[in-house]
Amino acid sequence: MRFMIIVKATKNSEAGVLPSEKLLAEMTKYNEELTKAGVLLAGEGLQASSRGARVKFSGEKRTVTDGPFTETKELVAGFWLWKCKSLQEAIGWVKRCPNPMPGEEAEIETYSCMISSRCDSGILSHCFSSKQHIKRYCIASLREY
Repeated sequence: MRFMIIVKATKNSEAGVLPSEKLLAEMTKYNEELTKAGVLLAGEGLQASSRGARVKFSGEKRTVTDGPFTETKELVAGFWLWKCKSLQEAIGWVKRCPNPMPGEEAEIETYSCMISSRCDSGILSHCFSSKQHIKRYCIASLREY
């Protein structure tokens, strides 16, 4: 099973505060463990929402809103795409993660990904959260699947 692991943004991450050298070293070690275990498929830290945009869909109409966005609790600071045997295994890996936002309350969300009927082509077509207000998508070409 594939899982989208989402690191939620905080006031500091939205302000562009970069991780300390210590945290970068801890995250590098953690990512190496994920890789050695065959769990890590992809992952990135994201820039603040001030460097992004939203596209709202309403029928045929598309409305673009440039960042920054005000609701920090709904923003994403980074993500991983993992391959695990179960949700419990994914949660176990999340619990081992170094605190991504030292000095602040941090939150990491875990979602099961939906694989299209064309999974034999190696394309992960959609990954949606179960919460209506924070639907996330990930469309990626994963040739090793």
